[in-house]
Amino acid sequence: MMKKLATLFMLSFVWIGFSQTNETITTNGGVPVGDNQNSKTVGEYGPVLLEDIYLVEKLAAFDRERIPERVVHPRGAGASGYFEATKDMSPYTKAVLFSDAGKKTDLAVRFSTVIHGKGSPETARDPRGFAVKFYTEQGNYDIVGNNLPIFFIRDAIKFPDMVHSLKPSPVTNKQDPNRFFDFFSHVPESTHMITRLYTDLGIPKGYQYMNGSSVHGYKWINAAGEVTYVKYSWVTKQGEQNLTVEEASIQQGKDWQHATMSLRKDIADKNFPQWDLYVQMIKPEDIHSFDFWPLDATKDWPADQIEKIKIGTMTLNQNPVNYFEQVESIAFSPGALIPGVEPSEDKLLQGRLFSYFDTQRHRLGPNFLQSEINKPLQDPKNYNSDSWSSAGNKRFDNPDVNYQPSSKAALKEDAQYKQVETTLTNVTITQKKISKTNDFAQVGDFYRSLTKVEQDHLIKNLVGDLGQVTDKNIQKTMIGYFYQSDRDYGMRVAKALGFSQKDFMN
Repeated sequence: MMKKLATLFMLSFVWIGFSQTNETITTNGGVPVGDNQNSKTVGEYGPVLLEDIYLVEKLAAFDRERIPERVVHPRGAGASGYFEATKDMSPYTKAVLFSDAGKKTDLAVRFSTVIHGKGSPETARDPRGFAVKFYTEQGNYDIVGNNLPIFFIRDAIKFPDMVHSLKPSPVTNKQDPNRFFDFFSHVPESTHMITRLYTDLGIPKGYQYMNGSSVHGYKWINAAGEVTYVKYSWVTKQGEQNLTVEEASIQQGKDWQHATMSLRKDIADKNFPQWDLYVQMIKPEDIHSFDFWPLDATKDWPADQIEKIKIGTMTLNQNPVNYFEQVESIAFSPGALIPGVEPSEDKLLQGRLFSYFDTQRHRLGPNFLQSEINKPLQDPKNYNSDSWSSAGNKRFDNPDVNYQPSSKAALKEDAQYKQVETTLTNVTITQKKISKTNDFAQVGDFYRSLTKVEQDHLIKNLVGDLGQVTDKNIQKTMIGYFYQSDRDYGMRVAKALGFSQKDFMN
């Protein structure tokens, strides 16, 4: 009987019983859309193309949906401090902050909850944003990630839909598990993130007690133009600490702004929080040597396969004195890069390169980089002119020349900062899912790495929300995903939801 039940679980991920319509999704201009799931890329694993007009329209519309609150990461806390490099990484990157052991770089951080609104409690289950802005002598460099090393989706074209499902219903204005599990049941790649989020990692005790990750891989470029793929991890020196559901409920009754207040108090008391920064590196010729695609944001880089190397330590020692100017007005983007760091071909990252800058221009105005918290150390030198709230444009030697090339122009290019050249052969422009999805293997590895108590908490937390879903087909599909990840995982969720063999035979 158990073997038969197992087979039924394996089949249950196939979607059944949902009503279908003959309506075709269209662009805002009414043009039919052929693929709403995959961005247009250069080959199966290549970068996303700007000519994907529908992707740009979809992200641009999404970025402007809420005014003036951030669409995601609206509630946040911030602080300032410095990063001290502990290892010379110049053989791998020209990035100045990693060039010499002992080198210090000023920085600002913003921690946040992702989905819930600006006034929401910090006891809610939610990924936490972990964004760091380094003020280097070659411009500002942002590492923008989360407290978990992965994400729900691998392609930015799905991001607006995912967030819509997680936000409150447009009808009831209540966040509804029926909505977001309906979405996730169609997106098996999300199983990894859901599993991690529903452990106690989903409710950190405080911002200083959580780890951080860049989530995406990037390209490091050294002085010789050689490329290394790299992923960042922040490890808290305070120890990773989280709240159970019961502890979070008690905390919410006392102070639901506890994470912000705890961080401020530690800094004010000179118990300065610290995080060690680690990197993992992959040579380009090895990028296809894993059973997963390393530039898939739903995948972790296992430390037993890709060594973690400590390269420095971040210390936060200054609280903001004006929350609006230093926390609400700070603007991060994974596209804020400096010489020595370039984007990888990660599909989700490629969309974020556009989306983050775009939403900041919408939220703060086109000249948001002129505000004090966002300004680079050195005054920008270019011929961008005027526009809304412009106060920092320079006219240099000749105030009449705001263009280049020109025989009178004071500014010239420097070829040493050109981006590395990438050679492409046998190129095909396509819209398709990557073939190496492997959506469940890392989920099972993570589940089996948990202690029995942590597994118990995961099942209880997950069933607390999944149990509110009224459509049994959605529950069955999710159970199928969990079962494919780990037999015990799927069986325990099924049992906790009250399913029997008979239910899977209908």
